[in-house]
Amino acid sequence: MRYLHIANARVINPQTQTDEITDIFVADGRIATLGRRPDAGEIEHTIDATGQWLMPGLIDLGGHLPEPGYSQKGSIASETEAAARGGFTHICSLPDTKPVADTSAVVKLILEKASKAGFSRVLPLGAMTQDLAGEQLASMYTLSEAGAVAMSNARRPVKNSYVLRRLMEYAATYDIPLFLNANDLSLSDGGCMHEGPVATRMGLPGIPETAETIALAQILLLVEQTGVRAHISQITCRRSVSMLQQALENGLRVTADTPLANLLYTHEAVTGYDSLYNVQPPLRSERDREALVQAVARGELAISSNHSPHEIAAKKAPFSDAEPGMSQYDAFLPQAMTLVARDELTIEQLVRALSLTPANVLGLSQSLTEGADFNAVLYDPRDEYTLTASEIASGGHNHPLLNRTVSGKVAQVFLEGCRIS
Repeated sequence: MRYLHIANARVINPQTQTDEITDIFVADGRIATLGRRPDAGEIEHTIDATGQWLMPGLIDLGGHLPEPGYSQKGSIASETEAAARGGFTHICSLPDTKPVADTSAVVKLILEKASKAGFSRVLPLGAMTQDLAGEQLASMYTLSEAGAVAMSNARRPVKNSYVLRRLMEYAATYDIPLFLNANDLSLSDGGCMHEGPVATRMGLPGIPETAETIALAQILLLVEQTGVRAHISQITCRRSVSMLQQALENGLRVTADTPLANLLYTHEAVTGYDSLYNVQPPLRSERDREALVQAVARGELAISSNHSPHEIAAKKAPFSDAEPGMSQYDAFLPQAMTLVARDELTIEQLVRALSLTPANVLGLSQSLTEGADFNAVLYDPRDEYTLTASEIASGGHNHPLLNRTVSGKVAQVFLEGCRIS
């Protein structure tokens, strides 16, 4: 048997609470041995990882892929390459493509293009409702059979509580997980940032916290009634964290994530009308940001990308008219490491929120243990470089670190033992 040998790496594995410098031997896409040389076989290739960190591959619970339908923003190939460069082995693609991922044909097309590209593995989220219109139920069972790992309506509204209840009952019948966004459109419609003193000072329409918390209360009550497996995508508020804690204490089958941007920035970043920080859900207050970080530290929240690539013209409009979203995949892991540098999270807490917790949501195994698939990221904390437009793989250059110095770099990413970046 032939082995890939990774030598002298700092192995960080939150599942086993491992953080030590050791060697890993990989064969046939799986970890053969950890910390010891195999009894038989030969070393085909050795990587000297001295000074580098080896972690389970990152898993994204929600990113926008522009294909099919939005070729000016990128392609499945460009965005999965960017994701791999950011440390992701798996990414959940939202269904708001054009056409919408509400048929098995679109789901299969996404899977075929991702497989052909050969970078991060795409896990499609199918549409909960036809054309994401929020009225007629999509054939969720058929989408699941075609390869969709869960269902979502992205941030599009569901018509009313009755439709949402029927969606949950349908999904519960087949044990199909739902990815739900808590957003009351009647309160958020027309808003472009967090409702508060900054929005008032800048004269911009705000989105109140209640747009999220009222919708979340409705979702949690219906989850309790129907017993559906529900994942709450992209929460942003301190009150939402408290509501989720109570739901978990009551035994509800719920999980949740928050976007990386909401852990790094607040609504103060909007000062100067920089449309880069026009994102949905919006950046909230420092009090909200701190509550989200603490929930991640406790293991209650996963971290998602909310990756939204846009062409330059989409962000050149006035702030309130610019298309919301931030390109995040390129240099994602170095960005996330900022939370460790600030001493807000430990490295184990961060890796757990980016790999183990998302894996548990999806029913996957993502761990650096003997016999496991070798899905891993090798990270060099010493590397420093400037992220220029030519360095970015994504079709969207609306990146918060563009033309800035980045500390740390993803050296290599492995998916089932094969290098993808």
